[in-house]
Amino acid sequence: MSFEVPAAAYERFIGAYSSRLALGFIEFAGVHAGQRVVEVGCGPGALTVQLVDRVGPDLVVAVDPSTSFVEAARLRFPGVDVRAGVAEELPDADDTFDAALAQLVVHFMQDPVAGLREMGRVTKPGGFVAACVWDHNGGLGPFAAFWSAARDLDPGVDDESGRAGTREGQLVELCVAAGLDAIESSMLTVHRPYESFDDWWEPFTFGIGPAGAYVADLDDAHREALRERCVAYVPAAPFEIAASAWAVRARV
Repeated sequence: MSFEVPAAAYERFIGAYSSRLALGFIEFAGVHAGQRVVEVGCGPGALTVQLVDRVGPDLVVAVDPSTSFVEAARLRFPGVDVRAGVAEELPDADDTFDAALAQLVVHFMQDPVAGLREMGRVTKPGGFVAACVWDHNGGLGPFAAFWSAARDLDPGVDDESGRAGTREGQLVELCVAAGLDAIESSMLTVHRPYESFDDWWEPFTFGIGPAGAYVADLDDAHREALRERCVAYVPAAPFEIAASAWAVRARV
């Protein structure tokens, strides 16, 4: 599985969902002017742009393990401190930020509890940690149609439903385990339009994330069979895909 991809490819695959989600997530998180914030797993900047707009570039630190995303974010946000790093080992001192946010990242952390605990460590007492993850377990994530088709052909496929934070209440459980308090939970839903089936299908062939890795590992015949099976799950064009994510906000 890889996220070492051009930012433009990521945008076509999941970035359009992420950008829409960021609008609701930053409101739910309660970020406001004057706060110093760290974004864990910034990617090419879907949430970063909202944070910069809300608090200004000099009050935003963004961290991501992908070299290509770090480079893209640095070019896009020259005033932001963008760093290479992982959630489980943030380089900042204790009590540095007013808030720590992770959009669509917890389910990719090697140790989600450790990552959330680190986010809490670098946040000042009384500050907050916020995170959101697609509802893959409940079948409401952006790739529900894709994974339904994949399961028809391969019942044992790893469809992301077992990843951390993807089921109702799990992000809350992870926050409790990380020692966070006053946890609030919500579901955020966005809609993404597509002009055609190929507009929807092609980004799965870019090799991005678990779905892209799954497609990349198929031979030509099985890839075409999956594509044809997906037709049964996708509405007639043009169409919209609704995608929902679980979100939490917790006090430190």
